[in-house]
Amino acid sequence: MKTDAIRESIQKAAGYLREHPGEARYTDSVATATLDDGLRVKVEGANGEQIATDMPPSVGGKGSAPSPGWLFRAALASCDATLIAMRAAAQGIQLSRLEVAVDSESDDRGILGIDEAVPAGPLRIRVRVRLASPDASDAELRKIVDWGERHCPVSDAARRPTETLMEVETG
Repeated sequence: MKTDAIRESIQKAAGYLREHPGEARYTDSVATATLDDGLRVKVEGANGEQIATDMPPSVGGKGSAPSPGWLFRAALASCDATLIAMRAAAQGIQLSRLEVAVDSESDDRGILGIDEAVPAGPLRIRVRVRLASPDASDAELRKIVDWGERHCPVSDAARRPTETLMEVETG
C-alpha cells in the first residue's frame, strides 16, 4: 500500500499548525443519541453520520445492534490502528499487516447499580497489535506502535481523567 500521500498530508497539516497554533484547538463535532425503541439508540452526527446501539436481551435489549461498550472498543481499536498507520507512513515505513484487537474485562454489578463500589466501565482493557513490514525491524515497529498508542485520542481519553460536563434539560 502506498503511503506517500498520507505522509505528505501529515507533513502539510503539521507544518500549517506549527505556523498557526491557535487553529489547532477546536470543538469536536457533536454526536446526538436518541432513544428509538426499548434500549435501541440511534446516534447521528452533524454531517449525516449514523450508527445504532442496543443492549443484549439479558438486560432488556434486543441485541439488534452493537452495544455502546463494543463501539468503545471498536473506536479504540480503529483509532490505534489509524495512528499506527499514520506514524508508519510519516516514517516512510510500509506495513504489510496491521491488526488491532481490543477486549476488556467488566463487572455487570457496576452497570446495573448492584454495588456502587464496582465501576460501571471496564476494569481492564487489553490491546493486541499484530503488524509486519518488509522494510522495518521489530524494534522500529514497536516504536511506531508506542507512538501510535500515545497519540490516539481514544486511548488517551480511556487512560486520562477527562473533565466531563453534564447539562440536563427536563420538560
